[in-house]
Amino acid sequence: MAYAAFRSIGAYIPPKIMTNADFEKIIDTSDEWITKRTGIKERRISEENEASSDLGAKAAEVAIERSGIAKEDIDMVICATVTPDYLCMPSTACLIASKLDLPPVQAFDISAACTGFVYAVSIAKAFIESGMKKNVLIIGAETYTSILDYTDRGTCFIFGDGAGAAIISATDDKSEAIVDVNCSSDGNYDDLIKTPGGGSKHPCSQEVVEQKMACIRMKGNETFKLAVKTLTADVEVMMEKHNIKNDDIDHFIPHQANYRIISAVGKALGLNDEQTVITVDKYGNTSAASIPMAMNYAYEQGKIKKGDNILFDAFGAGLTWGSAYFPFAPKQ
Repeated sequence: MAYAAFRSIGAYIPPKIMTNADFEKIIDTSDEWITKRTGIKERRISEENEASSDLGAKAAEVAIERSGIAKEDIDMVICATVTPDYLCMPSTACLIASKLDLPPVQAFDISAACTGFVYAVSIAKAFIESGMKKNVLIIGAETYTSILDYTDRGTCFIFGDGAGAAIISATDDKSEAIVDVNCSSDGNYDDLIKTPGGGSKHPCSQEVVEQKMACIRMKGNETFKLAVKTLTADVEVMMEKHNIKNDDIDHFIPHQANYRIISAVGKALGLNDEQTVITVDKYGNTSAASIPMAMNYAYEQGKIKKGDNILFDAFGAGLTWGSAYFPFAPKQ
């Protein structure tokens, strides 16, 4: 039987930084207020000529190099994004594959907002275990600054740009296998986080532009409460299913949406600060790129080692949520 192994991680962090002090100049806010509510101190901003595919390709280059796998051996590319280069087509995954000079390969985007990377892990795992694919490149890439309304003081300071990528490969060694991925959704809460304009519901028009309906809108308080409850319950189900104890988890890598959410979920699960990876202060919320960027940060800090057990936990618009538990299994 083929198993799916998490072989490598990589990320691209745009060099341009926007601090809370920068936001004090354009909206009625303060560094103290933003920090207290979210834990965010700064976020990264892509250059004007950088689209999500550019960020994703740079992250993918790192992940591929670290995997020890030749580009020619990649047989699927999945990009999780809600800020694609183009509204409808072509897919950002196709553009990334082209920028990487990959041979013809199956490539497509998925839209699951902040849970997108966990969804991509789930899809890659399924394709590999079915025997259909052997090496899957998964990417979370976002240029969230392209859908922000900088007059909306409730959302504009939360998000940033960036990308993360990983290689998921087939293995016959069960000890390397991704243990489980659990993803779900509930569209009854679609109004909590959405971009109301620009799609088939409200096509592009003068009204959509003038009212900034193609920008993200979020009901923060309602989202906070539901996120803590859902993120905690999802992990508890997985831990019980596989008899996972708190001490079994070397690195808890949650979606980096808000420090208060991360702290509340960690406390509810009985996980300590040393187990929890935090990058929301550095990068803000980068949606589908959030978890791989956080994992890459811990990896580059020398904290994640071969064989370490990692737990992903994400929650996003849709609503969507998902968790994944696996050993880090690099080939080199």
